[in-house]
Order: sequence, then C-alpha cells, then structure tokens
Amino acid sequence: MGVLPDEIKPAMEGVIPAHVGTCSLDGIPNVTILSQVYYVDADHVALSFQFFNKTIKNVRENPRAVAWIINPETFDSWDLELEYDHSETSGPVFEVMDMRLEAIASMTGMTGIFKLRAADIYRVKSAVKNTDERLPLAEIDT
Repeated sequence: MGVLPDEIKPAMEGVIPAHVGTCSLDGIPNVTILSQVYYVDADHVALSFQFFNKTIKNVRENPRAVAWIINPETFDSWDLELEYDHSETSGPVFEVMDMRLEAIASMTGMTGIFKLRAADIYRVKSAVKNTDERLPLAEIDT
C-alpha cells in the first residue's frame, strides 16, 4: 500500500493548476504555479519541468518540495511532501505529460509556448488532505 490514496487521483488530472514550493540551501523559498502533478504510482508523482529555473535550481540543491493540489470535482485540497528522485526526458510518463501539456496549451491559447523539458519524478513522503474545521457563518456568535 502506497502513500497516495485513490481519492487523490482527480486532483492530478491537470484541470486546476497546482502550486509547488521549494527552498534553496541558504533558506530562500520559492513558490510557483505548476501545470501538472502527474500520478505515477502510489508512491511517486511527476512534476512538469517547463521553464521553472528557480524551482529546478532549488530542487537540485535541496531535493525537497511541497505541492498543493485541488480536486476539481469536490474542491478538496491536498498537501504533498516530496523528495526529488530523477528526471525523465522520454518514456511513457514523459509522453503522457507532454500530450497533456499540449492539451492545456491549446485550451488556454498558449500553443507553442509550453514545452515540456522533463518529467521530474518525486517520491511522495506524505499526502495530507486538508480539512476545513471552521464553523458555518450562521453558527458563529457575534
């Protein structure tokens, strides 16, 4: 049994962009929007490496990252704690991600601008579903 539950898969379809955070060795954080967090298997995801030079620099120095993904059907969100493993520039994962990126580009009028340079594979260290435990406004005492 892996870290990623089946219920997380719709959040990895690329409908709602993800956010990824990294940190350099000297402690400077970087957060950016990411086209794809792709489900590889129950313990691994692939992040699309397009033109995120600061993110890639940080990950090569400090192989840890966090990602925030949202299920477009339920709007449930998840926090993923990740550790960089390797990059793929060909093969099945890269090919699927490249096709999805082309679809995203054509739907947003960005054809020819998005170019997948690699599928960066990460080991998932944890996947935490965010919960909203706030009271509905009608129940708040004013």
